Amino acid sequence: MAVDQVLLAEPRGFCAGVEMAIKALAWMVRSFDPPVYCYHEIVHNKIVVQRFEAQGVVFVDDIADVPEGRPIMLSAHGSAPEVVAAARARGSYVVDSVCPLVTKVHHEVKVRAGKGYRIVYVGHEGHEEAVGTMAVAPQAISRVESVAEVEALPQFDEPVALLAQTTLSHRDWEGVAVAVRERYPEVWSPGRSDLCFATTNRQSALMAMATRCDAIVVIGSSNSSNTRALEKLAIEAGCPRVFRVNSVDELPADLHGTVGVTAGASAPEELVDEIIAFLSPTRGVETVRVTEEDEYFPPPRNIRDLQAAIGVAAAAMCGGPSHVSNTFDDRGLAASDVLATLHSA
Repeated sequence: MAVDQVLLAEPRGFCAGVEMAIKALAWMVRSFDPPVYCYHEIVHNKIVVQRFEAQGVVFVDDIADVPEGRPIMLSAHGSAPEVVAAARARGSYVVDSVCPLVTKVHHEVKVRAGKGYRIVYVGHEGHEEAVGTMAVAPQAISRVESVAEVEALPQFDEPVALLAQTTLSHRDWEGVAVAVRERYPEVWSPGRSDLCFATTNRQSALMAMATRCDAIVVIGSSNSSNTRALEKLAIEAGCPRVFRVNSVDELPADLHGTVGVTAGASAPEELVDEIIAFLSPTRGVETVRVTEEDEYFPPPRNIRDLQAAIGVAAAAMCGGPSHVSNTFDDRGLAASDVLATLHSA
């Protein structure tokens, strides 16, 4: 191995929605006897899922597989309305950890469908976010992910609205969006883009270093849409060698020159540290920063209520005033640190 330098993308790794979801599930693991059930993978990352499975979390793809009366968490990708209802009817304690950006798209689908629009939704077939979003108004939505699919759509009698899966890359979105606007010139679209700011930031950081790299390592799982988008972007940027890996064990031993490293929005920072240690660059690490990312999503309301209740109980047992329970700083707690704590438990 003869790696001269590592270029480290910033931002990279956990986004605000993933931070929120991981910390919320960790609270459930610590608060309830196992098993805790989670509908779909909490986030699309192999290491994160395995870490929670080791703590007694059971991931299911059907709410009917959850025994009645068990606590249930719904994943960050968003769930169909009937799934949310089924979980609330079945679970003793239900937390919906859907990313607020996905919630925004669900709301847009509901409002536009209620106003009589035909929704053209740009999203990947079978992706959990797309499935959940389309289920909000299935009779009023048409999913596309290519220009050819846009061209195959009929001329609708109703007005058309254009919405998107939040984790699309700009390149995947742009050409399809242009085709939709050309086909339906009066199309409505939201004033603020549906595309996730974290996805956009990670792609911008990758592009800022791509031309300087002899190889790029993208950390993340194969079922992570934003991770695959980073991999595709690195290839399209002309980087000679691109590797998407779940762990350091998947890297080749012959990397050399300048190696770029980035991580998808559901990949923990511990994997970044392991890979940089493996590469052991002789000239060290240069951070390529394109923006500061300080977005924060507070825990779901059920988790906030749980935190408050535990705080009050702890204060009472210690003979202290109840107001000390309000001093917990969730924002100052990193999800990567939470995962490390689970790993050592």
